[in-house]
Amino acid sequence: MSPVYDDAFLARLAQGLRTALPRWGLSDDTELRLLTISENATFRAHEPTTGRDLVFRVHRPGYHTRAEIESELAWLAALRRDHVVPTPAAIAQRDGDLIADIDDDGILRHAVAFELVSGKEPAEGEDLTRWFRELGTINARLHRHAKRWQRPDGFVRKVWDYDAMLGEAKLWGDWRAAPGLDEAGRAVLERAALRLHDLLAAYGTDKDRFGLIHADMRVANLLVDDGILSVIDFDDCGFGWYLYDFAAAISFIEHESYVPTLQAAWVEGYRTVAPLPDDECAILPVFVMLRRMLLTAWIASHAETPTAQQMGEAYTHGTVALARAFLETCDAEPGSTFRAEARS
Repeated sequence: MSPVYDDAFLARLAQGLRTALPRWGLSDDTELRLLTISENATFRAHEPTTGRDLVFRVHRPGYHTRAEIESELAWLAALRRDHVVPTPAAIAQRDGDLIADIDDDGILRHAVAFELVSGKEPAEGEDLTRWFRELGTINARLHRHAKRWQRPDGFVRKVWDYDAMLGEAKLWGDWRAAPGLDEAGRAVLERAALRLHDLLAAYGTDKDRFGLIHADMRVANLLVDDGILSVIDFDDCGFGWYLYDFAAAISFIEHESYVPTLQAAWVEGYRTVAPLPDDECAILPVFVMLRRMLLTAWIASHAETPTAQQMGEAYTHGTVALARAFLETCDAEPGSTFRAEARS
């Protein structure tokens, strides 16, 4: 672990959160345990005397504004109210506010508490196919809800389009800074980025293709308990292509040979709720390549995180290999590969 996320840093982060615990009515003997640290830090708080358990998300500074976090929590509340998908409830502080400001050695961080959801990540193997079928169903319900939901005034979330991912905005950094990327690999990824730009421009952002999505529904953000699949961590939800949610679901395993089986299961599940024509499914490999390049950029800009350090140069080399295969397929059938018909 790099010095940025060393024990001293994590202890200071936990202490900052601890000072805010009374706002949720938690006592001084509450135990804090780090669960994950990636874009944000997630802690489990356990109060021994009452048995009360909460999960706290301490936000990375400079990523989401308070208004963006409030908007995420508004959608979560609507999803729970409308019984769209099992997802944890945000827990208000004693004053009714859902977001706390905490001081981290002069740095302002936002913190949100959620109820603890029981369960564990879906396991690989046959069960993973089963859960991807269920995930397709959940994604279709989420998308249907997003299309019909009347968003509250002031609702604001990031837009996950090409510009935000690989263009000028680069919300997750620049893939060109990826560890281990050489000149030959960079040339391959430059070609892939240009091809992605053209294919996505042809696909378009019509309202039936582009809207409010989870945008990070990977296995780490799924919990299974007694046969029920719950979705957590809407931190990256925003406006993007609906079918991008599948690409996000296979984050970090894009290269695995069983991905086509997972895709088939996801599509099958989706179609139990909403139509998904074959010509629409043709765009899925484009979103997989887009997501892979976005994650490569994230690793470059979040080198201090355990995830980035674990993936390292090997993930960059894998991205280049996938891009080569992607371009070969595009070149084999120019003008038609991976393209759902553009809408006039």
